[in-house]
Amino acid sequence: MIDDFIINALLAGIAVALVAGPLGCVVVWRRMAYFGDTLAHSALLGVALAVSFELAPIIGVVFIGILLAALLFWLEQRRELSSDTLLGILSHSALALGLIVFSYIQLRVPGIDLMAYLFGDILAVSTDEIVWMFAGTVFILALYAGLWRPLLTISVNEDMARTDGVRVALVRFLFMLQLAMVIAAAIKVVGILLITALLIIPAASARGFSSTPVQMALLSAGLAVTAVVVGLGASLYQDIPAGPAIVVAAALGFFLTRLPRLRY
Repeated sequence: MIDDFIINALLAGIAVALVAGPLGCVVVWRRMAYFGDTLAHSALLGVALAVSFELAPIIGVVFIGILLAALLFWLEQRRELSSDTLLGILSHSALALGLIVFSYIQLRVPGIDLMAYLFGDILAVSTDEIVWMFAGTVFILALYAGLWRPLLTISVNEDMARTDGVRVALVRFLFMLQLAMVIAAAIKVVGILLITALLIIPAASARGFSSTPVQMALLSAGLAVTAVVVGLGASLYQDIPAGPAIVVAAALGFFLTRLPRLRY
């Protein structure tokens, strides 16, 4: 018999992988890996604030994600610093502030495990959380499907997208909102510090084997699910941390997909 906590962990990982893979394609196309990293680091502050006010962590993460996107947009308009510099400032500032807030929370609520938020605790996922994860997966994928063509157009050329009548700012904002929701769901699976890897590695692996954007999105989802299954299996049999094991499995898959290219 397979223990319930193993089944819950597998289902949680699959739920996150099904959305992380396809959304990661846009992250790769638009070279938003650094933004995803910034959003992930700032998620700790969102979780800390949500816990402080006794709210669901996803509320705090989405709120901070919206605030971060708005702040970045305002700072970019001033054109005093480059985007990557601004992202670096926001990323580490939000992470540091989140750690400070967490230190105060741990004094008041000693049972909170900071490491579980940083590196994931997939084996502790409950059945209720599984239900919410799959509900979120369906919602995010439905929204993603509705934004698919505008996202493709923007990824090719933003000026052309505006000419075609695409509301670029709105589409970008909705995509950032989806990323924030995925990060909130993935905190239990791979943790705040590693979620960006689950977004970009399967998509990067799928890129060399895809002839169309749809094919790349589907293949990246499959590769992300495979990484979850392999990483979780390695964690159970070798007694290693599940979140890092999933990311390492995804990374190994990426390098394996590069091997045929090394022959030429």
